[in-house]
Amino acid sequence: MNASVEKSLISRIRTLSPQQVAEVEDFVEFLAAKSSKRAAMDRLLAIAPALEAAGAEPMSEEEIAAEVKAARAKRRARQAASADRS
Repeated sequence: MNASVEKSLISRIRTLSPQQVAEVEDFVEFLAAKSSKRAAMDRLLAIAPALEAAGAEPMSEEEIAAEVKAARAKRRARQAASADRS
């Protein structure tokens, strides 16, 4: 990020109410999550040709849903463990 843009944003944030700062934090978290999801999708799509070339069978929607559910449970467990250590 450009230093002058960063300085301008910080200056503007300092003028906001605590409620508005919380909204800014929520929005920044949303953008970060969106970016993370996009990067994950890009990684997945990047390996798709190799999987196809290797003869890997496509996953069903149920299998994908189960994988997503397991990954989310694992992430929640890590977050809970991290919160317990704090």
